[in-house]
Amino acid sequence: MTTYIRSLTVALALAFTATVTLSPSPATAASKAEIDSNVDVAMQQLYESTPLARMLAKEAKAILLFPKVLKMGFIVGVQGGNGALLKQGVTVGYYNTVAASYGLQAGIQEFGYALFFMSDSALQYLNKSDGWEIGVGPSVVIVDAGVAKSLTTTTARKEIYAFIFSQKGLMAGLGLQGTKVTRIDPD
Repeated sequence: MTTYIRSLTVALALAFTATVTLSPSPATAASKAEIDSNVDVAMQQLYESTPLARMLAKEAKAILLFPKVLKMGFIVGVQGGNGALLKQGVTVGYYNTVAASYGLQAGIQEFGYALFFMSDSALQYLNKSDGWEIGVGPSVVIVDAGVAKSLTTTTARKEIYAFIFSQKGLMAGLGLQGTKVTRIDPD
């Protein structure tokens, strides 16, 4: 039991260190131009692979898109990346996403994700929060193949829809619960 507690303590310390390391800072944040370029390419990839995303974009109040999120781990996992908040296709803010996890996991993966804010109240929650943890606050529905089959602009009544796309690499387990999103000011 003592070995288990010691291992858990080390893993938690590593997760904390990884979270601090991946937290937004001017030295590690990508430039606005780099983020904007990556967001443009990722948005086109998302629309091409998931026509539902293009349909929801017409109704969305804003879209927060993270084009390149890197996730890696061995027992302790970390992920992070930069993105932009778009209103009617225009960038209105830049954000960082980070997460740390502990459990049975191993591998490395890059992916993108987009959050479609369908209500003014959900968007206001993002703007008012000093770092928003996904899973706390407005409800988020991850759109997978099953949800996509039954979702239309008429039935889309949740506050936020999430699309995960462009997955590369090998990593068991992918989710957004517990991910922290924070506004940044890149160069």
